[in-house]
Amino acid sequence: MATSVMAGQQIEMMGATTRPRRRAESVAERNRSLYETQRKARRGPTPEVFFAKHLDNTRLVKADDPERRREMRQFTVAMSMLFVLVMVYVWQHFMAIEIGYRVEAQKQQVEQMREENRQLRLNEAQLTDPERIDKIAKQLGLDAPAPGQVVRPDGSKSGAVWAEADAPKIVAVR
Repeated sequence: MATSVMAGQQIEMMGATTRPRRRAESVAERNRSLYETQRKARRGPTPEVFFAKHLDNTRLVKADDPERRREMRQFTVAMSMLFVLVMVYVWQHFMAIEIGYRVEAQKQQVEQMREENRQLRLNEAQLTDPERIDKIAKQLGLDAPAPGQVVRPDGSKSGAVWAEADAPKIVAVR
């Protein structure tokens, strides 16, 4: 905006100096006066001149180029295939990393379960120790069982039992 105002001022100054002058005035004096008026109007060491260009490209029509379109299709297909291959590689890489983490977590879980199993077996061995059971029974005032007094869960009797023979069973065959 300021440059257009300055340009307008320069034009006015030039117009003012272009009045009919006497022939006696030399060209050098005229140039000197024009230079002085322009120098006063300048902001810096060089004048700023801007031209506004108004271009109307609405009537331009791009010509269809089938060869260029074919090349662009081939390029798009090639880049799409490259993209798909890279994504498959990246997906496989991340899946391998994830599976590695799962394997390590399961190895740790197996080791933890083995240690827990070892602790439980040790605890079971301590609890089923006959000396420990006998000691606790004596503390509670219990005595050793009499023969035939203990009955096992499968129905058999423990202790001294006389040999018994069962009579053979007769099965009818038809």
